[in-house]
Amino acid sequence: MADSVEVVVVGAGVVGLAIAKCLADAGHEVLVLEKEDQIGSETSARNSEVIHAGIYYPPRSLKAAFCVEGKEALYRYCEERGVPHKRCGKLVVATDTTEISSLKKIQANAIASGVDDLELMDGHAAIALEPNLECVAALLSPSTGIIDSHQYMLALEGDITSQGGAIALRSTFVGAIPVTDGLRLTAQTAEESVTVDCQTLINAGGLHAHQIASAIKAMPLELIPKQYLAKGSYFTLAGGAPFERLIYPLPTRASLGLHYSIDMGGQARFGPDVEWVDTIDYQVNAKRAAAFEKSIRHYFRGLPSGALQPGYAGVRPKIAGRDQPSGDFAIQVSQDHSVSGLINLFGIESPGLTSSLAIGRHVADLVGPLA
Repeated sequence: MADSVEVVVVGAGVVGLAIAKCLADAGHEVLVLEKEDQIGSETSARNSEVIHAGIYYPPRSLKAAFCVEGKEALYRYCEERGVPHKRCGKLVVATDTTEISSLKKIQANAIASGVDDLELMDGHAAIALEPNLECVAALLSPSTGIIDSHQYMLALEGDITSQGGAIALRSTFVGAIPVTDGLRLTAQTAEESVTVDCQTLINAGGLHAHQIASAIKAMPLELIPKQYLAKGSYFTLAGGAPFERLIYPLPTRASLGLHYSIDMGGQARFGPDVEWVDTIDYQVNAKRAAAFEKSIRHYFRGLPSGALQPGYAGVRPKIAGRDQPSGDFAIQVSQDHSVSGLINLFGIESPGLTSSLAIGRHVADLVGPLA
């Protein structure tokens, strides 16, 4: 006989944990499966830890809506649960007069997405805020911030377990088949193969969401979007932090640019760059430092030579490739793929951390009230 639980969430990254927390808040019985030996050890642990304002994403896209809603929810949650964070603000900078029109377009896009607190300023005003900065104009985003993502995930884990939910580490999803009242899944632990029946199965596997979906019988393979892996490396800065606020150049098609950020411990870092890869690889190539230095000196000419040290790398699970417009989040429900009780999440990259609670509430609404 199979064990049974109401909802199974596959993936204990920040989005999977936020979904499970919101379901537990609504009274659902939740089990989270995680193949690693700790929560949030992949994409959720390898990012800039930035709370984004929601200024870049196309209006009416899921990324725009969830980022704006999620930002406010995340700040409230951090205050309530004592999660370390700081509303430090961000400057998006133009280093050439030809880029000022792009700043204005970003501001207009932000307003259309519901972000109306941006301030366009000239270079003198921006440099007055950040004396080490080089720019001719900038957009100030006061609602951008930073967070200790590990402490945030620990808080989510505590919320889940305190409400009767469970997180099974070292438990790899093997596959699932439809049954009368939902799905029957198989997971492999270090000791045994386990079978679990659930009414709802939520695929929040991040980098592995495509593989998980393809292991679900009756899931149409043609509805699983193609995945593209975008590796991003970070370099840390030796010495003190040169800026109080985050500094972002203009975004590229694939990323928000090689930006400056700082963590809650005061460590300054630059990144990520974009390197399209075929396999998941977290090694930082020290030779990329030269290209980092050249890019960073567009807005930080005082960067000392040799001050960058290899930091860490992350890999984004994109559903849009190198020459394609940046993809949106993709959330599939039964009406999309005809597998009753299955919810798939694909392409949950940046701003996934900021959007996590908004995504969690959205998925909890899709699951609906207790039966």
